Amino acid sequence: MSAPSPMEISLQNPQDNEIPDQNGVIAVDSAPSPSLPHDKVLVSVEVSLKPSSTARIDDVRSAVERMLEKRSLSYTDGPVPVPPDDQFLTENVQRICICDTDEWVQNHEILLFWQVKPVVHVFQLSEEGACEDVSGDGQPSTFNEWILPAKEFDGMWESLIYESGLKQRLLRYAASALLFTEKGVNPFLVSWNRIVLLHGPPGTGKTSLCKALAQKLSIRFNSRYPQCQLIEVNAHSLFSKWFSESGKLVAKLFQKIQEMVEEENNLVFVLIDEVESLAAARKAALSGSEPSDSIRVVNALLTQLDKLKSAPNVIILTTSNITAAIDIAFVDRADIKAYVGPPTLQARYEILRSCLQELIRTGILSNFEDCESLMLPNYGSLKEKLNMPEVQDARTLHMCKQLLETAEACEGLSGRSLRKLPFLGHAALASPYGCDPTKFLSTMIDTARRERSELPD
Repeated sequence: MSAPSPMEISLQNPQDNEIPDQNGVIAVDSAPSPSLPHDKVLVSVEVSLKPSSTARIDDVRSAVERMLEKRSLSYTDGPVPVPPDDQFLTENVQRICICDTDEWVQNHEILLFWQVKPVVHVFQLSEEGACEDVSGDGQPSTFNEWILPAKEFDGMWESLIYESGLKQRLLRYAASALLFTEKGVNPFLVSWNRIVLLHGPPGTGKTSLCKALAQKLSIRFNSRYPQCQLIEVNAHSLFSKWFSESGKLVAKLFQKIQEMVEEENNLVFVLIDEVESLAAARKAALSGSEPSDSIRVVNALLTQLDKLKSAPNVIILTTSNITAAIDIAFVDRADIKAYVGPPTLQARYEILRSCLQELIRTGILSNFEDCESLMLPNYGSLKEKLNMPEVQDARTLHMCKQLLETAEACEGLSGRSLRKLPFLGHAALASPYGCDPTKFLSTMIDTARRERSELPD
């Protein structure tokens, strides 16, 4: 688990049952009051602008803050309706979403509006896709480039479900890394490299998590860095040509990155997928099975990464499927090494729940009343609801049990396989149109068991 962030606070007992009203006025109540924080809780509110909007970000932020002050409701993760009577917001805002309240809310408690200080992040998605580095000399592309936040990665962060705390740990790390650099902390006294290494078996979403993290940080830090870019390095392409050609590829790649980081308002993320390929190339060169040029390329790459330490506005994101194969010289440079393993039962349930809700939303699953408005409980409240069948809708309760059984049947499957499972289950149906969710879940349980039986030993 990560250390507490500077933002964290502890809930303390209120004094004299004092409860502030929505205007901040304190009144004394005879009834016991909920716990009051010593300071207000900082909660992120993300505001996505419409593609057509030309409004100033500061104006939108102020308008949303005023709207939230009038709202006077509790804070939980999820969308906030744009007020239809606010012409400015309806013309410019696509959606408003509250994020990260689960970090503060435990044991089914809620955050009341007077406990919260909303931190509003306003952004506009770039609709440009990936820009591939195309060389005219027949060399393979060494990197892809995105302008962030990108429409392609919209919603990716929310769709990734891991053990509790992993995503928050990465967000806090990045915030600390940027803060230390921004404040001019002496790197000879306190060392940090702004390098993240995610390792674990294939299919656990490491690359997607890196891209989603870059997207999320581009939103959270857009007031400091109004421009953000993601460079995805094709590590394999760096070793496609030996005898000095690969050295030129590395030089060209980092010349491009160096140009980006020279702009102090530009935050640059460099993603190196399957970083163990660098270690493999160096090991092969040392053993004599590959030309010596390959070891020069790996050393040059590590040297270039070291040079980027002096730039305050760059974060290196790396992944590896084979932990044991990673070059120790690289592992030593990584500030944070997070294991991303197969999904737990809770994560499997939440992944499948999100899949099922999407199929219901799109009408692929239907055939009973109010299907579109059906909301299945999350894993946290599942046991509580299963223990109170008398107050639950019988059909929803049965679906919850089936969904949990499906999640249990998926033990050993990767997150990638779990996301494909609803499609494979649907493809196994005799009639693919207007399927009842309970019948669909029965089919998906059988499909999960078949997929597990076909896993390699």
